[in-house]
Amino acid sequence: MIGKVIAAIAFVAIAAAQYNTQNSPYSTSSKIVCYYDTKGHFRSGDAKFEDAFLTEPLQFCTHLVYGFAGVNPTTCKAIPLSEQFDVIQNHYRDVTNLKRRYPGLKVLLSIGGGRDDPEHSEKYLKLLESVDTRLAFVESAEALATSYGFDGIDLAWQFPPNKPKKIHGTWSGIWSKIKHTFVSPSEIDPKHAEHMEQFTALVREMKNALAHKGLLLSMSVLPNVNSTIFHDVPKLAPNLDLVNLWAFDYFTPQRNPKEADYTAPLHELIDRKYDENVNGLVQHWIHKGCPNNKIILGIPTFARTWKMSKDSGLSGVPPISDIKGPGEAGHHTKEEGLLSYEEVCTQLTNPHHNANALRKVGDPTGKFGTYAFKLPDHSGHGGIWVSYEDPSTAENKATYARNKGLGGVAVVDLTLDDFRGKCNGNKYPILRAARMRL
Repeated sequence: MIGKVIAAIAFVAIAAAQYNTQNSPYSTSSKIVCYYDTKGHFRSGDAKFEDAFLTEPLQFCTHLVYGFAGVNPTTCKAIPLSEQFDVIQNHYRDVTNLKRRYPGLKVLLSIGGGRDDPEHSEKYLKLLESVDTRLAFVESAEALATSYGFDGIDLAWQFPPNKPKKIHGTWSGIWSKIKHTFVSPSEIDPKHAEHMEQFTALVREMKNALAHKGLLLSMSVLPNVNSTIFHDVPKLAPNLDLVNLWAFDYFTPQRNPKEADYTAPLHELIDRKYDENVNGLVQHWIHKGCPNNKIILGIPTFARTWKMSKDSGLSGVPPISDIKGPGEAGHHTKEEGLLSYEEVCTQLTNPHHNANALRKVGDPTGKFGTYAFKLPDHSGHGGIWVSYEDPSTAENKATYARNKGLGGVAVVDLTLDDFRGKCNGNKYPILRAARMRL
């Protein structure tokens, strides 16, 4: 009799544990989607990202997204953006062959991503407008995936972005906030309604084609793309395996050259637009009907930088006006307004590096983000303001994703994390921090 009771208790305990594992947001089934932008391979010096650097992060990643392929403007077919590197030098195959070492890994090919001639993205809208061009795209994307061993396609569609926020005084700021609530979608895209419907059709057609081959379909929602006017969430969600929300770059020195602010706040800040934060974008997709477990929260590994002037103030508290455009290019990444995490962390004030260092300002609330700055010298030179992600903010966002019951997080991207371990000896500190909270 006692044996039967013990067996019954054990059965109930196992069933309860299984139920909690399947239904808890703390489930170990959380996904870690790692983006690999091959642009990193073409950098020089310590910023050059060789294939060997992929072996360490792939022990943590459930999905690897290879970036990026593009669209031929004449044929509307999916094409490698670097035929020489991707195909002739066999890099597609080199990456997909990593699945032999990591058999649980899924490798997807991303198309678009803001890397495909972003100043002339009209071809992404033109492609949508015809059944024939959509078919050509679907068939060519499927062929790329199957020919080179990818497990699916990621659509990082290059829709027209929202207009950048402008600087306003107190009263004009109030009026601007009201006015932005009623901005006509036609200012962004006069044919937005048709393009929403056509993109929905493309996703459905792509899903049907890939499903027959057992392949995955995900979508990356790029920064500053208006999901309200381009994404029919209830119709898209059933045809997508993952929805990767790039919830960052709300402010950038290219879009906002005269004002610096947090680039990826977790929650809404005072006097900012209500939707220019992580929670605003996530809540939009949830409220529109996307299952929580399909939503993957994007976490950037890079910083955006602006030049401070003598008139930018002394506190460094954002938003910062009287800015002089993008910050100077980093020694390794060599791109104005952009620094890798390693380029930031090695410039921060520490016992061994005080002179001319960046002063870090953390966020004890966990709601907004981390920034660092250095005031200009007496001649007005050398000032910089930096908004960036670090391990603590990555932990906060991963915790947010877990508590919301989201599908996981996406690290965008591996080549801008500290892949050499220069900050504290640990390689990929942002990826590791996010993983630890899941």
